[in-house]
Order: sequence, then structure tokens, then C-alpha cells
Amino acid sequence: MKTITVEPLTATEFAPYGNVIEISKDAQSFAINAGTTQRFHDLAHVTVSGKNARPIISMARAQPFHFPIKLTMLERHPDGSQAFIPVTPTRFLVVVAKDKNGTPFNPRAFLAGPGQGINYFQNTWHGVLSALDVVTDFIIVDRAGDGENLQIHEISEPYEIVL
Repeated sequence: MKTITVEPLTATEFAPYGNVIEISKDAQSFAINAGTTQRFHDLAHVTVSGKNARPIISMARAQPFHFPIKLTMLERHPDGSQAFIPVTPTRFLVVVAKDKNGTPFNPRAFLAGPGQGINYFQNTWHGVLSALDVVTDFIIVDRAGDGENLQIHEISEPYEIVL
């Protein structure tokens, strides 16, 4: 079985796959609410396409995974981006892969830390939502609309993801 070693989640390394949603020194920010709040603006790019497409906000409760983790499938959403933002400050696993002729290849695994969320670009291969350590609630920003917005790829030779 091939092994994938988890990397720290950084905006630079994750850039080909999507946005890291976090408060950082590089984030555009400005005061709102009569100066009592600092807004960190435009942290991710939400996209939706297709008939009757619209962005939606949902929530999910994810059960924790434990290392080593077996990677047996990847999925993608051809008609929209998909963001996951944990409600509590905890870490979670993010798995992505590049596309080669409609098939995922060269998967990578990132460890999102407390205070980080992610937004997968439209049509990006990614693993399932993978909480670590504890049951975790996530805010999801993605697409609703007509048509199927999910493609699944079963991996014939699974990977083992390790810290």
C-alpha cells in the first residue's frame, strides 16, 4: 500500500486546490460596527454554475478519524466550490488530488489546524470530510441547483495516510 504523509496546511501549498480560510497577516481587513469589530474580507472564492444554481450554507457533524487513515475514494463537484469551516477550534484532515484526463492522481494530505477552514475550487478532487480527535461541527458553503454535482472515483489501490 502506498503511503501519504500529512503536511501542514498552508495557503501556498494548498493554492492549486483552493483557499485556506484563516485570519492571517496577509488577509485584507477593515473595521466595521463602529470600530468594534475587525472584518477579514474575501477569504475564499465561492463559485456555482449550472441550471438554477445558487450558493447555500449548511452544517455537518463529522465523526473523528484516527491515523493511519485508509484512502479508498475521492470525489469532486464539477458545478461548484465547496468550503468547510469548523465551528470549534480543532484540527481536521484535508485530502486533495490533481486531475489527469478525468482521473485523480498524486493525492496529498494536509493537516488543518485550529482556526483554519478550506474552500475547494470547483472540480477539485478531494477526500471525505475528516474530523480528527473529536466529533466536529462544520459550516459548509457549496452549491444547490439542478443536475448532479458529484463525481466519485474509487481508488483501486488504496493509500495509507500517516502523520
